[in-house]
Amino acid sequence: MTRAALLVCPASGKGRAARMAGSTAAALRPHVSSLTQLVAHDAEGTFALAREAVADGVDLLVVLGGDGAAHLGVQACAGTSTALGIVPAGTGNDLAAAIGSASVDDVVSGTRKRLDLGRLSTGQWFATVLCAGFDAAVNERANAMRWPAGPRRYDLAILAELASLRSAPLLVTTETDTFSLDATLVAVGNTPNYGGGIPVCPAADASDGLFDVTVVERASRSMLARMLPTLRTGKHTEHSFVRTFRAREVSLSGGDDWVAYADGERQEALPVSVRTVPGALTVVGR
Repeated sequence: MTRAALLVCPASGKGRAARMAGSTAAALRPHVSSLTQLVAHDAEGTFALAREAVADGVDLLVVLGGDGAAHLGVQACAGTSTALGIVPAGTGNDLAAAIGSASVDDVVSGTRKRLDLGRLSTGQWFATVLCAGFDAAVNERANAMRWPAGPRRYDLAILAELASLRSAPLLVTTETDTFSLDATLVAVGNTPNYGGGIPVCPAADASDGLFDVTVVERASRSMLARMLPTLRTGKHTEHSFVRTFRAREVSLSGGDDWVAYADGERQEALPVSVRTVPGALTVVGR
């Protein structure tokens, strides 16, 4: 049977993870040979406990928390034989949705599968989307907001950021091409969604060895305002000022001090370089 560790991030979802910890552990125990319960109170502690569990040789690391906690679990499990399971208890839960895990039932009855990951030149891994520009600014604003919870927070952050919208010169380099353009945002997708279910890279597939890249070129506030409602349906790619393509490696530079976000977590200011690593992570889900 499986040796497992349950990593609880009690602050996730405004305390939702703490409230779910007991029932989640109880649901896991009949399906594993041993279960170690770990509790982390900040990002540094979450990563340290995840890394220690993987180094100890657990077969399955189950993260009970949001996308931030899941991102740290990815850092620990990538490139190892330890599978990552996620019981979503945060605001966006995009990685949990990508692997097909909506509850502890999906972990205990799910199957193991391999997931491509993106890797920054800094060594950081990401599983969902890396973005910069308008969408990163929205992410930064949403992370600072105390209300409301859930995807509605991102919708309000989008409206607030429209007031300070500006484009910037961006240079995008792939393994085969170079694009120089004025851009409003850029998203490099390993999976389709960010921001609590927004399919910014709607055709992204984390098993094809490629990123899907979405670039919104220079657009007025009114143009962007017309495009934004289509983000929720993935129809934004039909607008003439939206460019999409696929690549194994992507470098982004320029952007007037744009900061990159990956899996909803702040990374570094441009320039950034990322590459896809096929099958780098084992996950459990539907």
